[in-house]
Amino acid sequence: MSTDLKAFVALPVGELAWRAKVSKPTVVRFCRSVGYDGLLDFKRKLGGSVNEGVPFIHHSVDADDKTVDVVVKVLDNTVATFMAYRSHASTASFDSAADALSEACKRGKRIEFFGAGTSGGVAQDAQQKFFRLGVNSVAYTDSHFQAMSATMLRSGDCLVIISNSGRTRELLDAGNIARKNGATIIAITASGSPLALIGNFHLAADHSEHYECYVPMVSRLLHMLIVDILFTCVALRIGCDKLQPMLREAKHNLRNKRYG
Repeated sequence: MSTDLKAFVALPVGELAWRAKVSKPTVVRFCRSVGYDGLLDFKRKLGGSVNEGVPFIHHSVDADDKTVDVVVKVLDNTVATFMAYRSHASTASFDSAADALSEACKRGKRIEFFGAGTSGGVAQDAQQKFFRLGVNSVAYTDSHFQAMSATMLRSGDCLVIISNSGRTRELLDAGNIARKNGATIIAITASGSPLALIGNFHLAADHSEHYECYVPMVSRLLHMLIVDILFTCVALRIGCDKLQPMLREAKHNLRNKRYG
């Protein structure tokens, strides 16, 4: 059968059955056996995953899609990425990174999060999670502050660098400075990228969204998911008995900030 997936999507069931040398019902049964409602559903989702979509907006969405199509495609694209990540995520990498971060927490060392552009927002989100553990954490998105702060890091400190491409010059420069000074580098980025190679620990964030996408969606959500997993692993290592009273008190103190 042809390897041209776009051509495949356009073929009628009779042509597909003839090429695969099976009956038409067998084609439909195959689609249902792998979790789709039928051939039409299989084609629609396959087509959404291989087309180039609307440049700079979303690679699965077409310019003439209705809202219902956009909802389905964006959700399906995100869910598919998460499910693929669940199948390929390295628990060993999470264990190593969480061990380093929890050790930094216990020893009162610094934990910093660096990111640029959209990844800068993820870095700030990560800092907002980790500071609730009572750790000395900070997030920097400005390259000058990143370079200066990386210079101050020392052995036992941890630097988490988040980057979709893993090729941002300023982040690589800051990472090299921090590593030279003995800090532990945890890279949340694409496999095989320069950033992945300089990290002591690499949490792979691989997906189908091109890193030059002007409005990244899946990559941002995947990075936040990885941060959530990492945060939860570290919290469990610190211990619920220590954290729960502090978190309960913080929650209590926030109640006065809300209208009844």
